[in-house]
Amino acid sequence: MDFKSSQSDNDDDTGHMADINIVPLVDVMLVLLIIFMVTAPLSIGGINVDLPSSKARSRDMAEDRIVLSINTKGEYFIEKMEVPAGVLDQRLKDLYQQREKKELYIRADKAVVYGRVVDAMSAAKLAGVTRISMLTQAPNKPQ
Repeated sequence: MDFKSSQSDNDDDTGHMADINIVPLVDVMLVLLIIFMVTAPLSIGGINVDLPSSKARSRDMAEDRIVLSINTKGEYFIEKMEVPAGVLDQRLKDLYQQREKKELYIRADKAVVYGRVVDAMSAAKLAGVTRISMLTQAPNKPQ
């Protein structure tokens, strides 16, 4: 029997090389990227709000945006989490303390009392928000 030591056979390159094939990983990542790009605009919803319509053209929303929703009952929601009115200003301060972009998007139901929207805008200003945008929906086109 002839046994060869792997150390003494350095000039023979017949050994296996362990490489990771990244092509399937890239394929999966591209599919996930497409899925997130398609579903990101749909993720604004969640809170049932009947937005007022506006003829004005809306501007594009930032990716790292914060959306404050106000439903018909006057309850506040940051993204999809309910925030009691008494702690809204503190919650906004906590959110914007370390953020570079100080923008807030407000989605208020068209039946909500105007004072609730003003309270939210006031809390945002006290939290250091420099730009507040009101979200609306495009008007229904006659058929």
